[in-house]
Amino acid sequence: MSLNLRQIEVFRAIMLTGSISGAAKLLNVSQPAVSRLIAYTESRVGLILFERIKGRLYPTPEARRLFVEVDVVYQGVQRVNEVASDLVEKRSGTLRLAVSPSLGQTLLPMAVAKFRERFPDVKIHLQTLVSPHLAQALLTQQAEVGVATIFKLDHPNLEVRPIYEDRLVAVLPTTHPLADRKELHVRDLADLSLIGYGLDTPFGQMIEQMFQGEGMAPRLSVEVRLTHIACAMVQAGAGVAIVDELAVIGRVWPDVVVRPILPATVMPVNLLHLRFEPLSRLAQDFIETLTNLKYHSLRAIS
Repeated sequence: MSLNLRQIEVFRAIMLTGSISGAAKLLNVSQPAVSRLIAYTESRVGLILFERIKGRLYPTPEARRLFVEVDVVYQGVQRVNEVASDLVEKRSGTLRLAVSPSLGQTLLPMAVAKFRERFPDVKIHLQTLVSPHLAQALLTQQAEVGVATIFKLDHPNLEVRPIYEDRLVAVLPTTHPLADRKELHVRDLADLSLIGYGLDTPFGQMIEQMFQGEGMAPRLSVEVRLTHIACAMVQAGAGVAIVDELAVIGRVWPDVVVRPILPATVMPVNLLHLRFEPLSRLAQDFIETLTNLKYHSLRAIS
């Protein structure tokens, strides 16, 4: 027998609260109603979902396995409800965004702040995700708009449009001997112990290529996965890092200096969305806000 949505809702409520009484309060129904429905569900499904020991409920292994799938269904139903609500409210709804971690600290907060000046009643749901997961969030419609530095992505269902140009920069403690320089050459970094990234990451590969172009190899003393961790390391005095410039715009990282690296290594900041799905009015308005940001570190790509 298949479960209906009411049975799923009651089962999920018991799993979340751990008791019949808690589920009843969560759903605003009586305890006997919850007890009857879960007992009926167990009898029809043919599974014992909860062991009753000394007046308490303990989920069985089968219940825990079922809960994983039930939660997916429940989130889908919630998404349907949100979409219906958005359609009714029109300009006041929910806008779901996905962004790479470094841009989530600087570029996106600026865009969201500007957007909310125009649409204060819109709820923003923002996920920070690395590139493969970001693409998956768009493809599964967990997010409508993505913003990221995507290095290798060629998916037939995704539209990818460059909107800004980013570049690699060096981040140094204010007390570092090179902090007084206006710009740095790759060779200035060759003998430094750097905070960098693994070669299985896009930034790690790009930095490796930057040094190879000058006939050198980077010396990594600390290897991290994300640029904001690298910046935190610099701020703590652990060394010098190479990051993308948009990760350090504004006043996010005090007590560090940022210097351009020559020759310049640039990469696009891309806007992503589903190719064959029309964008909502909210998404279109947000994209307009994002692409019209005015900041000295932003170089628009026409």
